[in-house]
Amino acid sequence: MFDVYAFATPNSVKVTIALEELELPYTLHGVNVRKGEQKTPEFLALNPNGKVPVLVETEQAFSLTESAAILVFLAEKTGRLLPAHGEARARVFEQLFFHASGLSPAFGQSGFFQRFAATPEPVALERFSTEANRTLHVLDTVLEKNRFVAGDEFTIADIAHFGWLWRRGFPNITLDDTPHVARWYADIESRPAVQRGIARIEALVLQD
Repeated sequence: MFDVYAFATPNSVKVTIALEELELPYTLHGVNVRKGEQKTPEFLALNPNGKVPVLVETEQAFSLTESAAILVFLAEKTGRLLPAHGEARARVFEQLFFHASGLSPAFGQSGFFQRFAATPEPVALERFSTEANRTLHVLDTVLEKNRFVAGDEFTIADIAHFGWLWRRGFPNITLDDTPHVARWYADIESRPAVQRGIARIEALVLQD
């Protein structure tokens, strides 16, 4: 049994999708980042970095932060969504690291400077908007050759990328010029477990 502390964010939805895909039981706890609940002493005791999501393995009293680390932990625990060895496993980690170091921060910073910067920062906005679109086109090139981002099989790397593309409106990104990403996104979005994971996360906003 797991406890998940999350909100309707790109990183949070990755965890609920993975848990639904892996058919693992969990209790979802809303942490409203709009109200600053991620900065309360109670939450900081779970994650000193003050960010969602957090996964707690209830019986073991083991907690884990960072969405990519959580995805790897769940995949290794179940033996699913991550190849056990060889080139196929390396390709999954290649995409996970590309997501964590490239696409995810570019999307996040682009959205921030468009929506929340106290004063216009044209240089920063140009830098991150360009980088967000560049990384999206890199992913399109990968998906031109592969059904999924790491090859022929659906893996945690797909879940990682899907989280930010699900929230692509935040950095004002579209899939109009990336047909292979658009095809892949529609395939992932149609998966029943993905739909359940999204629904659980979106319900947190409705409960607020």
